[in-house]
Amino acid sequence: MTSNEPNLSRRAFGGAVGATAAAAAVGLGAAAPAQAAPAAEAQHASAQEREFHADRGRRSRRPNILFILGDDLGWADLSSYGSPHIKTPNLDRLARQGVRFTDAYSGSATCSPTRFSLYTGRYPGRAKGGLAEPIADKTAGLEPTHPTLASLLRGSGYATALIGKWHCGFLPDYSPTKSGWDEFFGNFGGALEYYSKLGGDGSYDLYEGDAEYKDLRYYTRILTERASEYVSRDHGNKPWLLNLNFTTPHWPWTADGDTEASAEVTRRIKAGDKRALWHEDGGSIEKYKEMVEDLDRSIGEVLKALKRSGQEEDTLVFFSSDNGGERFSHNWPLSGNKASLQEGGIRVPNIVRWPARLDGGQVSHVPVFTPDWTATLLELAGARANPAYPLDGVSLAGYLLRGEKVAERNLFWRVRGERALRRGDWKYYRGKAGRDQLFNLAGDIREQADKAALEPARLAELRAAWEKTDAGLLPYPG
Repeated sequence: MTSNEPNLSRRAFGGAVGATAAAAAVGLGAAAPAQAAPAAEAQHASAQEREFHADRGRRSRRPNILFILGDDLGWADLSSYGSPHIKTPNLDRLARQGVRFTDAYSGSATCSPTRFSLYTGRYPGRAKGGLAEPIADKTAGLEPTHPTLASLLRGSGYATALIGKWHCGFLPDYSPTKSGWDEFFGNFGGALEYYSKLGGDGSYDLYEGDAEYKDLRYYTRILTERASEYVSRDHGNKPWLLNLNFTTPHWPWTADGDTEASAEVTRRIKAGDKRALWHEDGGSIEKYKEMVEDLDRSIGEVLKALKRSGQEEDTLVFFSSDNGGERFSHNWPLSGNKASLQEGGIRVPNIVRWPARLDGGQVSHVPVFTPDWTATLLELAGARANPAYPLDGVSLAGYLLRGEKVAERNLFWRVRGERALRRGDWKYYRGKAGRDQLFNLAGDIREQADKAALEPARLAELRAAWEKTDAGLLPYPG
């Protein structure tokens, strides 16, 4: 390995029904003992990893689900994914206690389309609101009539809550509480100033339910407190779903305590500067490091609260980012970043821990993307998708719990001006230059060795597969 590569294996770097019937299908019953976490917690997550292997003998009840999203966090921004300078001990520990996915992808390359793909389990382009990349005004959103992960789980007996960034539409037409979540505390827009809570248009954007909630403390602290309270709560006999959507480490580049920088960004917003939140004259690698490490500490606090509550064993904890990293992100060795369908724009960390059912210290190189997790969680919860809104993801429950092989299939992405499709190790990509390219990710994770001229038949096949899927989606307006 070169001096730029972290202590990861080459494979890890390169590959990285009714309720009762569905519950029976995944083996949900009496709870089983938790798997012990590795003792040497300071070691790199990959040091003791082994290839994923399902333990088919366990049974459990339907899990609580804590689904955590970072915002614009790159694939290699965690120390367990190769960052040479950012330290993330809590997420590294989560990886050692569960399964780390090396070849995991977001549903799109920006914030709101990926959230559409998570909440609906479908390609963003199947819904009008998913065509905005991302949503920036009140004209688009997730229609309340559309089934969601939350509404389907609530129909299966789950308590549901969303804490943090929604970014799927604004009041009065769109809201988490209109789309299946019992409780909502957070912001509606794509970004806000961390202290003043002002959005890009100057409006205040911290809400409890559909009412403004005044709290001018640092936003990540507030979300951490709220989430810790929720996972500590006695929910009776109800399992629960908590979508915990941090805005960290999304711009503006203000860490906890940066009150002067916060005041300057706030002043610009109030003065009518529509680009103030982008903070294009602020930030640094060190400031970004500080924000990511704060995100890690915050997640650690929530996980400690979960452990204290006695619910850790029966809670499936999932961590991901909503898309690839932005300007200060450590994306090496990937090319591209947020908004691009190159690997750096859509490949993200995925970690899943469920002590009752999954052994720790494992790594999976199976290609997965956001809609797969929607399908997986529905199956684990004993819920069915609405047949009028068929899922585009596949459930990984059989793979995780029964050792079934995940069949080779197409992972599809579309954004304005770009297209991509992955099948096995092969990726078809067309960027804004309009040139079709073909890469073998097993040996070329950086997407530099274009095989299009050497593999014209394969290129044509993958291009046709992309175009067939695209033909079933809504066209972009204009």
